Amino acid sequence: MTALPERRIELRFDDNRLLPLLYGGHDSHLVRIEAQLGVTLISRGNVLVISGSTAAAETAKAALESLWQRLCQGMPVGSAEVDAALRMEATALLPRPGREGPPTPGRAELTVVKTKRRAISPRSPVQAQYMQALQDSELVFGLGPAGTGKTYLAVAQAVVMLTAGQVDRIILSRPAVEAGERLGFLPGDMRDKVDPYLRPLYDALYDMIPAEQVAKRLANGDIEVAPLAFMRGRTLANAFVILDEAQNTTPMQMKMFLTRLGESSRMAITGDITQIDLPAGTRSGLKDALEVLRDVEGVEFVNFTDADVVRHPLVARIVRAYDRRDRDRTLPVASAPPGAGTSASPAGAREIAVPETPAAASSTATIPDATLPRTP
Repeated sequence: MTALPERRIELRFDDNRLLPLLYGGHDSHLVRIEAQLGVTLISRGNVLVISGSTAAAETAKAALESLWQRLCQGMPVGSAEVDAALRMEATALLPRPGREGPPTPGRAELTVVKTKRRAISPRSPVQAQYMQALQDSELVFGLGPAGTGKTYLAVAQAVVMLTAGQVDRIILSRPAVEAGERLGFLPGDMRDKVDPYLRPLYDALYDMIPAEQVAKRLANGDIEVAPLAFMRGRTLANAFVILDEAQNTTPMQMKMFLTRLGESSRMAITGDITQIDLPAGTRSGLKDALEVLRDVEGVEFVNFTDADVVRHPLVARIVRAYDRRDRDRTLPVASAPPGAGTSASPAGAREIAVPETPAAASSTATIPDATLPRTP
């Protein structure tokens, strides 16, 4: 096996006060970069020497430069930002079909959303695409697994547009569907009843706006909680509207919600078609919308994958494990060997349908009668 050519790069930094923040406590950020890229990082004063394969060394250089730029702009750098920089730069350096010339880092023009409490920058290339789409398009679908920032980034863009006066209010909505549990009747007024379902949206709001301002804006109607069931007949003008967990809408609800879009408004629809909590046999309104609106001008779809999960690294591995299991369940069943008879199922067996998964169409398998409950 041919060894990869080694590359040695020297980086010089002009402000020694920021170096401890760049390197992390006990050089933890440098150790993180070494472990993920397989490079060697040696610091000597304000000089950092990178050694490793050409691709890995270039990725480390680009990531460190982007982190340094964050520090120079007064933005924090932690382990999450280090992982994000590595993810962004590794993707930017990959060759892509149709892109001429050598691959180069492309982080300089990334969208950064600044709220009163924090500056939010993309942590993956798809997040960058999503943030740009939220700025440019009137209707955006953010689709993908949990932990990819679909809802959080939509709320961030809504907050920025509200504080800048580009919209008059933020409207938050979500289907009141339990995740496999029956909570029964909830006490209180309408907002009290739907608040438990909208908790993730509130968490994002409190992360970007001081708590007292959230309460004030909720009281004066700048931020509105609108249950999906009560949206019919409304025209949502001059608003940023977010529908979260859209996979749990029915086709009728989705059509009703989409047609509420009014003048000077934006709409973000987020969901994960692998986590549908609707009753068995009920078609998801999000799946239906993907088929109907795919070629409609002015509608943008952004698809996240497990590579974009920015929560705990274990979440990405969990998502991949479930995806593998779903793919395995939809593999074709082996056919019977020649001469086994005209029936593909053994004696005493019935053919049943394996439930459809988001990854592929349904297939069939056989289960002996002895394993099925018998009716008298």
